[in-house]
Amino acid sequence: MRYSLLFPKTKKEAPKDEVSANAKLLIRAGFIDKLMAGSYTLLPLGFKVSEKIKKIIREELNKTGAQELLMPLLHPKNLWNETGRWEDAKEIMFQFKKDDKEYALSFTHEEIVMDLLRKHISSYKDLPLKVYHFSTKFRNELRPKSGILRGREFLMKDLYSAHTSKEDLMDYYWQVARAYLKIFKRMGLNAIITDAPGGVFTDEITHEFQVPCKVGEDTIYTAPNWERAKNEQILTENDKKAAGLKQIKSIEVGNIFPFGTEKYAEKMHGQFTDKNGSKKNVWFASYGIGITRLIGTLAEVFHDDKGIMWPESVTPYQVHLVHIEDPGTEPRVKEVYEKLTDAGIEVLWDDRDVSAGQKFSDADLIGIPVRLVVSKKTGEKIEFKKRSEENSELLTLEEVINKLK
Repeated sequence: MRYSLLFPKTKKEAPKDEVSANAKLLIRAGFIDKLMAGSYTLLPLGFKVSEKIKKIIREELNKTGAQELLMPLLHPKNLWNETGRWEDAKEIMFQFKKDDKEYALSFTHEEIVMDLLRKHISSYKDLPLKVYHFSTKFRNELRPKSGILRGREFLMKDLYSAHTSKEDLMDYYWQVARAYLKIFKRMGLNAIITDAPGGVFTDEITHEFQVPCKVGEDTIYTAPNWERAKNEQILTENDKKAAGLKQIKSIEVGNIFPFGTEKYAEKMHGQFTDKNGSKKNVWFASYGIGITRLIGTLAEVFHDDKGIMWPESVTPYQVHLVHIEDPGTEPRVKEVYEKLTDAGIEVLWDDRDVSAGQKFSDADLIGIPVRLVVSKKTGEKIEFKKRSEENSELLTLEEVINKLK
C-alpha cells in the first residue's frame, strides 16, 4: 500500500479532550476517528488490526468446535421481557419506540441465542452447540472514557454454548478459558484469569481475563495460595488478610459466564429431550472478547514516547518502507516494494514528497514492527530496523525477505 493513497494521514496533535494514551496515539497515527464520546470509527489501519485480531480468535475458537454466524442488532422488547432483563438492564440498554412497538439495540445476545436454540434444538443429539459472532454492541455508558477501552458502541466477539449437563458445560467452559489465554498470548498479552461478579448477566461468579497495565481501570488481587486472581469487587475482609497479597492495575480484555439452566433456559423454555425421552433445560454459557477494547489495550501496553509498537501478529502491515527521495533511487524502491509484495509480505510504502524526518517520525508513531529504508546512502542494500530496537543493519533484498518470512 502506498502511504500517499492511504486514508487518512497522521496528525500532529490528538483532540484536547482525550487523556488516555490509547486514544491519543490511535487518533494521531490514523487508526481511529472520534465521532463523539464513546463512539469511534475504525479507519483503514485500525480495521486491518481488528481483522488480524479476529483471525486469531477464529482460529482458536474453531479448534473448540465453535461455529460462526451473525445475529441481528435490533431486538424486540418481548424477547428481553422473557428473562426480565428489559427492566433489569434498562440503565445500560438503548431502548426506543417506533410505530407503537418497542425495541432495543443489542448490548449482548443471550436472549437471541436462546430463541435460536428453542427453534432448532430438540434432542440431546443436537448438543453440545457452540456458536459465535463478531458484531457491534451498544451500552449506555454514562461516562465513556479511556478512548476505545470504554465506549457506548464497540466491536465484540461473543460466543455461546449449550450443553446437556453441567459437567459438559464446565468442561467446555474451561476449554474456552484455555483458548482465551492462547488468543491473548498470540497478541503478546499475558492475561490473568480473575474471579469476578456477573453484573447484569448472572448472580454467579464469572471469570475475567485481565491484562496488567498501570493505567488500567480495574484492580485485581493475587496471592500465592489462590487458584486464581480476584477482582476487587468480590474481595472479602478475609481475602485482604491473605499472605503475599498483591494489588495489580489491569484492563479487562475478555470474560466468560457460566449461566447453568435457570437464568435463560428455564425462563425461555430452551429445552431438549434426553435419552429417556424427558424434557430438560439446556446448560448455557457465554464468552466475550472486546475487539476494539483489545486494540486500545494493545496501544496502552505496547507504546513508547515516539508512538505505538504493534506485535507482529496484529500489525496492519509487516514492514514500513521509507524512501529517501535521492535522485535515481525511484527504480530501486519500486523494485523493493514489488519483490516484497510478490513474496507475500504486507508493505506500507511511504512514497510521499515530504522530509525524511517526517517519514521516520510517522513510522515510529504508526508502529509497524519493521522499518526498511531505501536511499542513495544504502545503495544496493536496505536499512533494516525493528521498531523495538535502536540499532539497524544493512541487508540485501534477499536477506530482508528471508528475515521476514
